Amino acid sequence: MATTPSTPIVPSTKRKGLDKSHYLYIAVILAVVLGAAVGLLFPDFAKSLKPLGDGFIKLIKMMIGPVIFCTIVLGIGSIAKAATVGKVGGLALGYFIVMSTFALAIGLVVGNLIHPGEGLKLAPYDPNKKAATDSTVDFLLGIIPGDIPVLPTLLAAILVGFALQRMGAAGAPILKAISHAQALVFRILIMVMWVAPIGAFGAIASVVGNTGFKAIVSMFTLMVAFYITCALFIIVILGGILQLVAGVNIFKLMKYLAREYLLIFSTSSSEAALPRLIAKMEHLGVSKPVVGVTVPTGYSFNLDGTAIYLTMASLFVANAMGTPLDLGAQISLLIFMIIASKGAAGVSGAGLATLAAGLQAHQPALLGGVGMIVGIDRFMSEARALTNFTGNAVATVLVGTWTKEINKSQVDQVLAGNAPFDEATMIVGHEVSVPQESLKVPATA
Repeated sequence: MATTPSTPIVPSTKRKGLDKSHYLYIAVILAVVLGAAVGLLFPDFAKSLKPLGDGFIKLIKMMIGPVIFCTIVLGIGSIAKAATVGKVGGLALGYFIVMSTFALAIGLVVGNLIHPGEGLKLAPYDPNKKAATDSTVDFLLGIIPGDIPVLPTLLAAILVGFALQRMGAAGAPILKAISHAQALVFRILIMVMWVAPIGAFGAIASVVGNTGFKAIVSMFTLMVAFYITCALFIIVILGGILQLVAGVNIFKLMKYLAREYLLIFSTSSSEAALPRLIAKMEHLGVSKPVVGVTVPTGYSFNLDGTAIYLTMASLFVANAMGTPLDLGAQISLLIFMIIASKGAAGVSGAGLATLAAGLQAHQPALLGGVGMIVGIDRFMSEARALTNFTGNAVATVLVGTWTKEINKSQVDQVLAGNAPFDEATMIVGHEVSVPQESLKVPATA
């Protein structure tokens, strides 16, 4: 009996249920809405819920030191690995550093233009001040350990990272151990984030109870400004560079990646689309060596959306606390964020820990406003993830163009819709037909 050879394997279209991250996402949104409602309807009661937000802030503070240490050490290790992949790695790293710094600066500029959070005048956070609460609340808050100083941790992590580089192969086991430690730290951080709905409820209720509808307007303003800034960054900045360097239209590239955008929007994480981005960039005509170096490295070092978020959120908190940052403090914050954001993994809460670290390093009193950011962080996560993803797609095309490791005719054919991406290749190994002359492996050190 004859059978049909090479029958393509079609991915199952069966709808999967919501995973745990979706439930957390929904819980945070409900907590924010409920907290705002309680703050408006029962302001006196809402003010008494402040310890819920304070407890969550202390949990985040507890994780700042370990998160910063592990991500910086492993980030420096990743730099060393990428730098050994010849011209491709060097160009990619240079571009990532420039663009993420530029994105951080844009966040500061927009934040200074719109002054988000101004006028709220929230009470500063003082971990040493005894709150007007009963002994049970004081006892529970006292269980949570204190924080580790951020700047000394940052310096120690940088020194350890470069020392491990100098050790070469002898330092590999230590780097591996720190990698395991990072996995443990992020596992704890994920556990902490499951308390986020309670923390967001208490923080939002307390803020709205104290300031009324003004707090809701201020948070909505920040969210709208962030979305607009991300959209302009993608269209004007990334689109302009892509057109100038590679002659590729940003809208055609985004249309080609439409299914990945839907996946990211539904999961609020660009990590979910990483395998598909690799496959699609190879299908587009960028050589496998370039894609293999640029995309994975970019997922740690080229987080444009996260960079914009970190600086705008920092200014929002500073203004809301009634202690706006002067130019010198903003520049030092920019430098800190440039270093601290490198190597951060795509784990829920890592961006929040980095934000809290920046605020604590500059003005610990600003940590009191982190509770408000927890409430609206999830609303901004889609724009952050979409911007990160688009930035890495553009970076891959640019690096391929600079290294002449891209097939321009194939790019034109694919973006014109004449060579559609075969979804079945995501199952069988996503081999694509790329001319051999575009598969030159870059020299290694």
